Amino acid sequence: MILIAMGVSGCGKTTIGEMLAKQLNCDFADADSFHSQANKDKMHKGIPLDDEDRWPWLKAIRASIEEKRADGKPHVYACSALKRVYRDILRDGDRDVTFVYLKGTPELLRERIKTRTGHFFDPALLQSQLDTLEPPGPDEAIEADIALSPEAIVDKVLKEVETR
Repeated sequence: MILIAMGVSGCGKTTIGEMLAKQLNCDFADADSFHSQANKDKMHKGIPLDDEDRWPWLKAIRASIEEKRADGKPHVYACSALKRVYRDILRDGDRDVTFVYLKGTPELLRERIKTRTGHFFDPALLQSQLDTLEPPGPDEAIEADIALSPEAIVDKVLKEVETR
């Protein structure tokens, strides 16, 4: 089983991903660690990534997913996966990959980003992510409202994973 906590910056992908991994007794990886330094520098300067920047990044994450699947171990990732085509690359037809869409209002997301420290993401990029986001449907992801507590989100996700 592979879970991918997804959504725009500030939605809690890392927090929820780490909590899910702990509950599932498995490893966690943040997709940000798969970005090239050029991508990180671009985002730090407030320049949105384009698809050409993202393709190698998404392929690197998919390669990691394949390694974890070959090991037969569950794994949790945090990845924005904003467009369906990105999710299609990450999933690559693999029915064992489940997305967890962490959905929140722009106001709540902005507030969270303002209070975050030590992250390379320029807060001004949030609007470009919201504009890029193609929200997944129920056929594609488990949806969770980020206004809920992290514990409530994890409980909801784990219950829905059991029924899939």
